[in-house]
Amino acid sequence: MSDVMPAIATRPSISFEFFPPKTEEMERSLWEAINRLAPLHPDFVSVTYGAGGSTRERTHATIARIIAETDLTPAAHLTCVNASRADIDEVVRRYHEIGVRHIVALRGDPTTGIGTPYVAHPQGYQTSAELVASIKRTYPEIEVTVSAYPEKHPESRDFDADIDTLQAKIDAGATRAITQVFFDNELYFRYLDRVRARGITIPIVPGIMPMHNFKQAYGFVTRAGTTVPAWFAAQFEGLDDDPETRRLVAATIAAGQVHKLAKHGVDAFHFYTMNRADLVFAISHLLGIRPTGAKKAA
Repeated sequence: MSDVMPAIATRPSISFEFFPPKTEEMERSLWEAINRLAPLHPDFVSVTYGAGGSTRERTHATIARIIAETDLTPAAHLTCVNASRADIDEVVRRYHEIGVRHIVALRGDPTTGIGTPYVAHPQGYQTSAELVASIKRTYPEIEVTVSAYPEKHPESRDFDADIDTLQAKIDAGATRAITQVFFDNELYFRYLDRVRARGITIPIVPGIMPMHNFKQAYGFVTRAGTTVPAWFAAQFEGLDDDPETRRLVAATIAAGQVHKLAKHGVDAFHFYTMNRADLVFAISHLLGIRPTGAKKAA
């Protein structure tokens, strides 16, 4: 087996993304995942955020509990969607007050759905760069991470315009970018070449999504502009009613992807966990990351 997947020379940095739970059952599942993954000592864990008060409050509650009950470093997602500057500034203030020092700042998807035109709130931040600049102006000690798009943001005119947007976010104070999910590593390496050729030096961390449920995830990622190669989709054919084999296939594919990235010098990975620990834990293990005694969440 070592000939197939040799050990990575140095331990990569990892981070995990979760989403706020909507029900008590989802809350239990989330915290089972956090308990399982915390001993891997990720650099940080992020919690996503949607427009509207209820999602916003669930994100805040999840972040607050992570701070209170674990040794993990949380990063709070924040978007410009459907909120005034004053509302967003208040969210940032509340996060700062409870000890958050890392924000993932995003423009966010249109409330009318991915693929429809984005309309900024008239009193809101018009772009993610404006949001980044405001956070850094008020709280210079907060680290800000932003998004990057190996296949170009679906709304960008071309790659040059897309990289202009990334540069604007960096100029505003962002110090890391996490990519939209991708399944073809060449897309990531070509994007990295374009970005570096423009003089951008911040880490561009690959976003990795193990496909727990291929059919469900396929619709989501393709609407967001991610290409799913034919060879990739073929691996899941005939497995709609076989979740156990689906998990094994998903873990194998994602492990192979991150291992190849690591062999080419990538030393940080951000995992979209979908609030599940099993595949991400297995992939981290194959990267040489082992659990050590971290304080467990209650």
